[in-house]
Order: sequence, then C-alpha cells, then structure tokens
Amino acid sequence: MTRDSLLLRVTGLSKHYGSRIGCADVSFDLYPGEVMGIVGESGSGKTTLLNCLAGVLPPDSGTVMFDTRTDGLRDTLCMSEPERRMLGRTDWAFVHQHARDGLRMNVSAGGNVGERLMAVGARNYGHIRRAAIDWLDRVEIAEDRIDDRPDRFSGGMQQRLAIARSLVNGPRLVFMDEPTGGLDVSVQARLLDLLRRLVREMGLSAIVVTHDLAVVRLLAHRLMVMKGGHVVEAGLTDQVLDDPQHAYTQLLVSSVLQV
Repeated sequence: MTRDSLLLRVTGLSKHYGSRIGCADVSFDLYPGEVMGIVGESGSGKTTLLNCLAGVLPPDSGTVMFDTRTDGLRDTLCMSEPERRMLGRTDWAFVHQHARDGLRMNVSAGGNVGERLMAVGARNYGHIRRAAIDWLDRVEIAEDRIDDRPDRFSGGMQQRLAIARSLVNGPRLVFMDEPTGGLDVSVQARLLDLLRRLVREMGLSAIVVTHDLAVVRLLAHRLMVMKGGHVVEAGLTDQVLDDPQHAYTQLLVSSVLQV
C-alpha cells in the first residue's frame, strides 16, 4: 500500500429513501493499494453506501472524486453516462455477492472473461483466449473448463470466474459486496486467500462490504462501522476490532467472540 497519491475522496455522501436514511454524510479518503472494509448489521446502510460509490444508485448529495488517468481527480457523479460506463470497464470493477449477478450465464467461462477485453477494444481472438486461460488459471479454474458455461460450475467456482471477469482489464478500484456470502466455510477460506493474493499482487484498491468481521480482518487495512446509515467508528482494522470505542462496535465484536 502506498500513500503517495490520493485515489478516491468521498465527501458528504448521503442517500435517503423517503424518511428512511440509507447513508448519511459519509466522508473518507482511499489511497492506491489500500483496502477499506465497511461492516454493520443488515439495514445499517453499508450496501447503499457501496452502490452510491459505485454509481449503481444516485446519492442525494455529496461527491465521489476519483483520480482518473487523464484528468486527475474528477467527481464521478458528474460524469456523463458513457464516461461512467467506460470507467466501469477499465479502472473500476464490481464483485457481487451472488456471482450470477456479474456473469453471463449463457456464455462460456472464457467468453465471460473475454467480453471484458472486447468491451475496451480487444479484437484478436488468440490474444483474448490466451488472456482468458491465464486468468482462469489465476483464479484456480482448470483450462479444460474454458468452454463450459457458468451454470455447470459450483458456487465457489462461479465466484472465482466472476473475479476473473472483473479483474482481467486491470482495474485500480474494486467494489466488493459480501464477496464470500452464501458459500460454505471451506470455500470461503479459499476465496479469501485468493482475493488477498490478487489484491497484493495487483496493488488493487478495494472497498469491501461485509457482515463478517473475519473477512475484513483478513482483507482490509482500514475499517468503517455503520449503524442506521451513519459511520459510528472508523480506523485501522486491527485497532477498531481489538479496541472498539463505540458501543455498537463493541456489540458487534463481542457477538462474534461469543459464537
């Protein structure tokens, strides 16, 4: 992780659903190679925040400044729709809780990976197929499965394929929504090891939403704890988890220890 240049600056991000708060006045900075974890119970606002950051939901107020390759810091909320789509194909990626939400289920494994390359102009079939084989190997999917469709894969393999599809273009920022949710414990452990290795090898920045404190313990450098749409505590991950200051964070940590 380096702190030589700012990658993302979020200021005053808020989203309401009528009278209900989705997220309120959230601000933070993210640097290259840094992983930010966001935790909280269901309804705490963490997924709303992630979707506002990623451009899936329009916030009511605030700014999301990203260090673009050509123009430096720009507010992604003010970008045109084509600009945001291109950002989502190049510098940003999204790993969904349910792999099917990020995959084309009627397209082969290799085709799923290759489509991301074609979306940014790749046209050489040999190059695309070699890149797909390389990425299947990196996420521990055998080359002989390249022509199989995702519906023939287990849940864990589908999630690894979704990760390959998301990362093949070398994004600089990855949004992860409960990336190990719904998987068996042994599958979760392998997937976490894979994610941690890829984040380190690629120097990725990531924002990870999860209810599982073990996930952020393994992946995140810093942590934000949300309750009722508000960030109630933030800091270095080990510091927050080992010495929680807010009563809600203390409750979260103690509930895990009691399991």
